[in-house]
Amino acid sequence: MKSTRHPRAPTLEDVARNAGLSPMTVSRALNTPQLVRPKTVEKVMLAVRATGYIPNAMAGGLASRRSKLVAVVVPQINNNMFVDTIQALSDELARRGYHMLLCVAGYTEQTEAELVATLLSRRPDGVVLTGIHHTTELKKVILNAAVPVVEIWDLTPTPLDMLVGFSHERVGQATAQYLLRKGYRRPGLLWTSDSRAAQRKQGLCDVFASCISKGLPQVDVPLPASLALGRSGLSQLLGEGTFDVIVCSSDTLAQGAIMEAESRGMRVPQDLAVIGFGDLDFAASNRPTITTISVDRRAIGQQAASLLAERIEQQPCKAPIIDIGFHLVERESA
Repeated sequence: MKSTRHPRAPTLEDVARNAGLSPMTVSRALNTPQLVRPKTVEKVMLAVRATGYIPNAMAGGLASRRSKLVAVVVPQINNNMFVDTIQALSDELARRGYHMLLCVAGYTEQTEAELVATLLSRRPDGVVLTGIHHTTELKKVILNAAVPVVEIWDLTPTPLDMLVGFSHERVGQATAQYLLRKGYRRPGLLWTSDSRAAQRKQGLCDVFASCISKGLPQVDVPLPASLALGRSGLSQLLGEGTFDVIVCSSDTLAQGAIMEAESRGMRVPQDLAVIGFGDLDFAASNRPTITTISVDRRAIGQQAASLLAERIEQQPCKAPIIDIGFHLVERESA
């Protein structure tokens, strides 16, 4: 009868024998490679591959009080708005020797609070949160954990710890100012209900209020935004009045609105202009191309990862708040 015993897992001592080094040197090369000569580290890594050894990350973490894990909390992963930010975070953290633990919290603050409390039990070295609006419970848990935190995709002078983002209110103001300069006076809004979109809408409405006495007609659509919601939202909006421009809270809704307008025989922008937000990959290739607000999504992720790594490694933080800004991209749709 064949034995059902599993082969013994390679140990640190096996790696040491293969490399011709002491177990202590191998341990240092794996846990603190920056303190070991590069040739020695290379020899150890060759031995690790040769033996199939899997380093014990928890053991190394106990010695250095670091887990090498960074928890990243985003509202969605099927939203193109966040994909580039997540990838840039992952790339920069990996380059610095950290691993990203990605979690999806949706758009409710309570779900985010519960998720972060669970994540902190895993002892991450740092946490990335999307937005600046959190429950009192979450803020208390974060402060008690004394873990570095970076908030992204928003702007405030009083972050929990560090922040990389931009002002959504100023985005709304810039959008309205552009449309007024172009002569648009009958806007309709096609909008989602998340807090950052609400800030953009407030900035937009504040500027339009200076020359339009009545409120702006609006159709709310559920999250996540989609082409279908853009089409059905515009259909509903057109049933409530006539407009010269449709302002959308995302490029996805804008693309759907353009499709619906053209299906009705309306020309964009001659009969109805459309403007979006995000400058997603398809915006410049759509027909007509979509006028939108561009944000450097990769820079948000890269800067957030750099801030966290420097704080974790106890390096001085020169700028805990980074405003990456935005710019309006004028194209054919408006």
